[in-house]
Amino acid sequence: MSGPVAQTAPPGAASGDVAARAAVGFHAGYGEPPAGRWAAPGRANLIGEHTDYNDGFVLPFALTLRTVVAAAPQPGERWTVRSELSAEAVEFGADEVDEPGRVTGWAAYVAGVVWALREAGYDVPGARLAIASDVPVGSGLSSSAAIEAAVLAALVDLGGLDLPAEKQPRLAQRAENAYVGAPTGIMDQSAAIRCREGHALFLDCRTEAVEHIPFDLDAAGLAVLVIDSRAPHRHADGEYASRRAACERAASLLGVPALRDVPVADLDAALARLDDDEIRRRVRHVVTEDQRVLDTVDLLRAGRVREIGPLLTASHASMRDDFEITVPEIDTAVEAALAAGALGARMTGGGFGGCVLALVDADHADTVARAVTHAYADRNFPTPTHVTVLPAPGATRLA
Repeated sequence: MSGPVAQTAPPGAASGDVAARAAVGFHAGYGEPPAGRWAAPGRANLIGEHTDYNDGFVLPFALTLRTVVAAAPQPGERWTVRSELSAEAVEFGADEVDEPGRVTGWAAYVAGVVWALREAGYDVPGARLAIASDVPVGSGLSSSAAIEAAVLAALVDLGGLDLPAEKQPRLAQRAENAYVGAPTGIMDQSAAIRCREGHALFLDCRTEAVEHIPFDLDAAGLAVLVIDSRAPHRHADGEYASRRAACERAASLLGVPALRDVPVADLDAALARLDDDEIRRRVRHVVTEDQRVLDTVDLLRAGRVREIGPLLTASHASMRDDFEITVPEIDTAVEAALAAGALGARMTGGGFGGCVLALVDADHADTVARAVTHAYADRNFPTPTHVTVLPAPGATRLA
């Protein structure tokens, strides 16, 4: 998430059925029911942070927290969009949408999808849209990709566009990169569109090949606890760009297309060729994180779900010490969760705030959540929120 989409309730907040809210919002705004509703999920990245733009591997899964777009066609090349927490509708036509920067704020994510479709040669139908969401903004659960994927699904269906699911993530990413101006990788959009219920999405960010890896938490008696740290994002955009630039410089110095091309067995030799200690630490994180993704996938394929916990914790230590993208609230949540019996815990998302995920015994989730809350109180941090999640499906039409 790289900008404000719409303010939403925090994880676990009682907010009503999001699909119903989208339909009600459409009727209230436009005076008639929508033609349909399309949903796309937020995502948590089980493991594989800052590997995506290094052509590496990631392992996200979709959340039950969703963004829902209620929509109907309207004549001409005009698009009107409403959000449940915005008093005013935003309307734009072809002239505005074809010039990046004309549509700003949360509506830019919608305009960006229209723009990307048009740039790719699709005849995008005019539409009226109403948006509701349970995906919290600024928490590292990718509310931006959720809105892009839901809007894209709606427009593809309304226009009868021939756009296969495997090609949709790259188009949604282009909307965010080139129209909104956020330099995200392909992971978030891939997860929002291509995930399956009960599975994690093993994505090769170079080839865009995917494999749906069984992630049956119920059968293992486990759950993933997602804790919103409530930490404000601190200089996240500039720091993200700095990390990406360091990785690209390191790849150039090492003579490889991307850090994905440095095998973990050759890591020490590669590090010895770099003079800058900060760049060495950035490289070490990316190379070892790619290997942790591969190791996690191997364990999940074998049904050894409980054994991935130490890999999650090692990932967090690497983000904290080598990539330096955690903050005190995040580290406190991880430490408290592990002390309370979590099998593993790590920050998820781009860093400098956001969420922590902890792998826990299902009947122990509340105990872990209380321990994190107590640790926050001891340090006078804002009270965190939490939700227990299972892997959910990607973008889909609801009705």
